[in-house]
Amino acid sequence: MAESHLFQEFSTARAIPVRTAILLKDSGDPTTFSLRREGGHSRAVWNNILSAFLPEGYPNSVTPDYLPFQTWDTLQGLSTYIRSMLSTQALLGGIGVGETTATVVGATFLWFMRDFTGMLGSILFTLHQGSNLDSSAKQWRLTADLLNDVGMLMDLVSPLFPGAFVTILCIGSMARSVTGVASGATRAALTQHFALRKNAADVSAKEGSQETAATMVGMLLGMVLARLTAENVVALWVSFLLLTAFHMYANYRAVRSLCLTSLNAERTSIVLSAFKEGRKVPTPREVADQEHLLPRIPRLPWQKQRAGDAWLPKSIRFGVQISSLKLDDGWKSFLSLVERYSRDPYLMVPKGAIVHVVLHKLATPQDFLHGYVHALCLADLQLRSPADQSEELAISWMKNNYTAFLDSGFKQP
Repeated sequence: MAESHLFQEFSTARAIPVRTAILLKDSGDPTTFSLRREGGHSRAVWNNILSAFLPEGYPNSVTPDYLPFQTWDTLQGLSTYIRSMLSTQALLGGIGVGETTATVVGATFLWFMRDFTGMLGSILFTLHQGSNLDSSAKQWRLTADLLNDVGMLMDLVSPLFPGAFVTILCIGSMARSVTGVASGATRAALTQHFALRKNAADVSAKEGSQETAATMVGMLLGMVLARLTAENVVALWVSFLLLTAFHMYANYRAVRSLCLTSLNAERTSIVLSAFKEGRKVPTPREVADQEHLLPRIPRLPWQKQRAGDAWLPKSIRFGVQISSLKLDDGWKSFLSLVERYSRDPYLMVPKGAIVHVVLHKLATPQDFLHGYVHALCLADLQLRSPADQSEELAISWMKNNYTAFLDSGFKQP
């Protein structure tokens, strides 16, 4: 009687079964055995296809939020490429393609103005917000796609207003330029988040494959839709607006699915607020559900700040130069600050409603977190206590509670 053993073969590159195998051993002759594989070919083909789109070792090589984010991100990308065919068609019509009165020089000038303003916009945006893209990757990722919607809308609207065609064209180009900078920079930050095995290059390459596939499908569908709506303005606008609505929804779901485990200004404020109020320190998933999905606009001059206000991180200027601050008593005030914070690699300089943090040149990332938590405490206490007491109270709180705060959580459940 033959003895059988059932087992599964796994791919060396991916932690998923490739096929089922049965080992048959002849009981009469222990040296004789046979091997039979089932479902090998079709499963192997499918796994080879997946290997072009999923990182090696998936799902163990990426974070749990990788799949939902990439699914919604691919869907929003698909809608983008379909709409791009519609907006490009309108844009080319506005430039004069197909009209006997159009000139090559005129079309070239319009294209030059479009590209020039886009490049200028990308430089200005990088100058103003470049350093915030890492810490606010979620917020700027969503903002980038919303601005892309604005850019496409401008392209579609521009032929309707011939007198303002160039102005509208340039506005759309600047909106898309911000999209390019913010989307690329935040994608790099999110790739580092997804890569659990220092496989950021692999994750990035597979994301590129997913985007390329979405582009190809989107262009084909876009061409079909462009031909169907070429002579029907109502159908064109209905299609564009429906796709834009879906694009915004898919982007919302993609960003909301992200669960970043690093601490930025807002996440630190949320965790610290829960700790100081004696509540259970939220997990990264719970913090992600509380985060704003768009960058916070600055507090307007007539808006008064209150204790526990969500604007609190806006009251902190982190990493300023001491030479940029005007101290009331000059050198005497500086010596007083050095003495007060002699044990810390930073100085706290309250100026009105703003707390300025001056960092020591040898400060470490751990010191950055310590200093930022200290600044949050001081900014909060300034709203609750007299100015001459808030600094000492903040120092006392940090001395007695900071270690407990670090040990309290912000960990995966």
